[in-house]
Amino acid sequence: MKHLSILLLLAGATIAGCTPTQQGAGIGAASGAVIGGVATGNVRGAAVGAAIGGAAGAVIGNVAGRPGQCYYRDRYGRRYVANCPG
Repeated sequence: MKHLSILLLLAGATIAGCTPTQQGAGIGAASGAVIGGVATGNVRGAAVGAAIGGAAGAVIGNVAGRPGQCYYRDRYGRRYVANCPG
C-alpha cells in the first residue's frame, strides 16, 4: 500500500506542470489503457485503448484550456477559434 501511495504521489506531481491538453492526453491514455486491458484481457486491447483515450483526452483537454472559446468553420471549410456567443 505504501508503494502505491508513493507511485500516485509521483504521478500527480509530474502531471501538475503540464498544460490542460497534456493533462487530458495523459489521463485519457491511462484510463483507456486500463479499460482496454480489462475489456479484452490482453496487451493489444490496452494499447488500442491507450491510443484512443489519449487522442480523446487531448481534444477534451485542448477545449478545456480555452474557456469561453468555440471552434467554427467558415464557408471555405477553414477552422478558427473565436469567443463563444454569450
